[in-house]
Amino acid sequence: MHRNTSTPSATSDGSNASIMPRRRRITITIRDDLLASLDRLVDHEKIRNRSHAVEYLLHRSLGHDTRQAVILASGAGVALRPPTYEIPKPLIPVRGRPILEYIIHLLQSHGIRDIAITVSHLKEQIIKHFGDGSRLGVHITYVHESAPSGTGGALRATEPLLTSSPFLVVYGDILIDLDLTDFLRSHHETPAALATIALTSAADPSAFGSVKLRGTRVAEFSEKPKATPATSRLVFAGVAACNRELFTRISKKGRRLSLERDVFPKLVTEQRLYGFPFEGQWFDVSTPEVYERALHLWNRKKKNALDVSSALRGF
Repeated sequence: MHRNTSTPSATSDGSNASIMPRRRRITITIRDDLLASLDRLVDHEKIRNRSHAVEYLLHRSLGHDTRQAVILASGAGVALRPPTYEIPKPLIPVRGRPILEYIIHLLQSHGIRDIAITVSHLKEQIIKHFGDGSRLGVHITYVHESAPSGTGGALRATEPLLTSSPFLVVYGDILIDLDLTDFLRSHHETPAALATIALTSAADPSAFGSVKLRGTRVAEFSEKPKATPATSRLVFAGVAACNRELFTRISKKGRRLSLERDVFPKLVTEQRLYGFPFEGQWFDVSTPEVYERALHLWNRKKKNALDVSSALRGF
């Protein structure tokens, strides 16, 4: 293996604050059959070329440093009533499993096993169902809220438990097909990012946080905007990778606090909020209509998906 000199590269928005980690040019010798497996990953979209494929596989094999996550599950589920009068929204079943169980499984499958869950409405049912998390291969700590305090207030309550940086924040009422390893890699490779948010598209963005990007940096974040032809259809999908420094942007005063209204706009002004668009399935299970769609459509296998697992077996 031969190493040559290299220079840092910058992100597509041209910001000096977003300089990527240093890369070195190397020369390697590889078996023909392994090279063929490598080439099958190159789709010229997600995987651009052989060098990108090697880096991608190494990153997936070596993993990431994030070991902690917060799941915000203390909302009352008002828009999903009447079922949520008796069942907390995170326990609403989809194909025989609670929404929250899908989230925990996703985290566990990407090596994130230290999980804090904020609870309030009908919290005893959530605690009884999941216990300490050992049944699902994780460790769960519950953060009790006497009443829901908003997404920012709930996250603020978990600060004493979070020792690693970055950590993940996941909303407890979503079903999402997101490669968390890729997502965390994107955050790690953007030093200017105090937080990186997962982004998907929605025909009607008026119920979500609408986002405009400049490169990968969030240039505008509008919570539940009026939908017009000029409104971005790119929306916040309820997953964020955050550095611990984020807590310095969260007010210590006031009971209710919203990430979407009170925190993310601050980060946009500071040019510290970045986005990660993805194409996987996503359902914000907050209304009966969305719940019905999720029952019919969730977890269908995506055709022609990038076959990373078979490529890794080849190596």
